[in-house]
Amino acid sequence: MGQTARVSAIVWTAAVSLAAWLWLLLCQGFFWRTDVRLPPQGDPGSWPDVCVIVPARDEAAVLPLSLPSLLAQDYPGRAEVFLVDDGSTDGTGELARDLAARHGGLPLTVASPGEPPAGWTGKLWAVRHGIALARARDPEYLLLTDADIAHEPDSLRLLVAAARTGGFDLVSQMARLRVESLWERLVVPAFVYFFAQLYPFRRIGRKGSRTAAAAGGCVLLCADAAERARVPDAIRHAVIDDVALARAVKGSGGHIWLGLADRVDSVRPYPRLHDLWRMVSRSAYAQLRHNPLLLLGTVAGLALVYLVPPAAVLAGAAGGDPAAVLVGAAAWLVMTATYVPMLRYYRQPLWPAPLLPFTAFLYLLMTVDSAVQHYRGRGAAWKGRTYARPDAVTDEG
Repeated sequence: MGQTARVSAIVWTAAVSLAAWLWLLLCQGFFWRTDVRLPPQGDPGSWPDVCVIVPARDEAAVLPLSLPSLLAQDYPGRAEVFLVDDGSTDGTGELARDLAARHGGLPLTVASPGEPPAGWTGKLWAVRHGIALARARDPEYLLLTDADIAHEPDSLRLLVAAARTGGFDLVSQMARLRVESLWERLVVPAFVYFFAQLYPFRRIGRKGSRTAAAAGGCVLLCADAAERARVPDAIRHAVIDDVALARAVKGSGGHIWLGLADRVDSVRPYPRLHDLWRMVSRSAYAQLRHNPLLLLGTVAGLALVYLVPPAAVLAGAAGGDPAAVLVGAAAWLVMTATYVPMLRYYRQPLWPAPLLPFTAFLYLLMTVDSAVQHYRGRGAAWKGRTYARPDAVTDEG
């Protein structure tokens, strides 16, 4: 009787997981599709002025691969690049000037705002300084892009055309991250897959939808919309600044769009699991608003959705319960099928698709570690800085 009850519990739990996957497949904004790319662009009629702002802290290793691509933008209007050196110790600012002298192209200004005051993250303090410099040029658009992002020569032109013809106040592209090492193959496409599951791209661009997100590596922002949303002052303490930026713009009445990139790539390598672990864990608990109950719910949700299907298959096979194997395998199959489009987008083989439960388990551990580091006082640590949770920061008005 006990054996029957135990097996029945396994089947029931697997059935709940399968139901969750069917709901995700059909009702979560078709998050698994990868065809949300830049909207069709018409002729914008005129090409507005654009200022490109690049916050950079200790980026000498990647700058030779990224900055020349910005300086070489084939843009019909007036554009200028502002690289804001956020207290680098590796010669980032000097290297940027040298690259501009060697490659030419768009005008480059290198500036430094000094250390951020209390209540500001370093990146947003650098962005604030860059926007202040840009406003002297009175641009219509600001392109916020990270120092590790390389752009094809027509990237800026396509972004502006999409914003102007589509009536968007913010157009953001999720840069294609580097996927070369074994760990990058296992973890990186899943990172974008999980992000899209949380913030389905189709919902973000829909007027009236409350879903808001952006990808901080590539954000074209209307200068007027930035002023209406009080960006970046209104989000100055945000560790996950791209999502906070999108929420601020959308909350102030702006129309935003986010999709996958075809011509924007990250050149930053994450060859070891340790590198990827740090990338995820530094902000995972901030994503949960440093709430222990949300952490428990997230761990339980990840276990139910991603770990139960293979566990049911193994337990059913070991216990001679074909129902557990069948239901668990069905949930695992749906999970695997939804991951295949992302692997194809990243031009990867399909063998990591059935291993998604293992990758999800790694993300579960990274999230727990993020909480542990937070309570040890080392949460949201990045390049020598550790940021307090927002409600621990004094409001500076």
